[in-house]
Amino acid sequence: MEAVSRRPLRTFPRLTVTTTWERSREMYVGRVIVGVSGSPGSLGALRYAAEMARGQSAVLTPVLAWTPPGGEVADRRCPSPYLRAVWKQAAWDRLWGAVDLALGGPPDDIDFTPEVVRGQPGEVLAQMAQPSDVLVIGTGRHGAIRRLMACRVSRYCLAHACCPVIAVPPARLAAEAHGLHGWVLRRRMHPEDANLHAADA
Repeated sequence: MEAVSRRPLRTFPRLTVTTTWERSREMYVGRVIVGVSGSPGSLGALRYAAEMARGQSAVLTPVLAWTPPGGEVADRRCPSPYLRAVWKQAAWDRLWGAVDLALGGPPDDIDFTPEVVRGQPGEVLAQMAQPSDVLVIGTGRHGAIRRLMACRVSRYCLAHACCPVIAVPPARLAAEAHGLHGWVLRRRMHPEDANLHAADA
């Protein structure tokens, strides 16, 4: 947060966006905020956000939202500061694991301000975003329940965020890994299983 507030607005790089009326305008990008959950879709979104922040000389802010395992109601009924600390640390471990998988660790060539915030993902991301930010979310393929949750997060951000929202589709390989085609791909013969002496027959 502080890394953004100390920089004058005029020093932020410009991003060209197109409005509903097809009018292009330039905006200054302060932060590139990206929702991270550890899923393949969020890892792709994190890589996209890192490249965008690097190209715009903006601050990269990966955000992981977390809630108590039993929900907020259960936590209020039986509050435990110790468990809350454990859950928050687990969220930080999950975030750092995603950063390692997606970027190979914290980037050293851009400003990097990760955040772990308690709350629902859509609400957390929309509340953090400021007009000078860009919000990036992943749209990876999931099962029916996770796909429904991902749609809820996307719709909430699009409806409530006060900044541009970019939805990153899944990589082609990740998309093909589902359904019948994915079943066939996963069961193809591995190179090490091939008969290397077949040509000599």
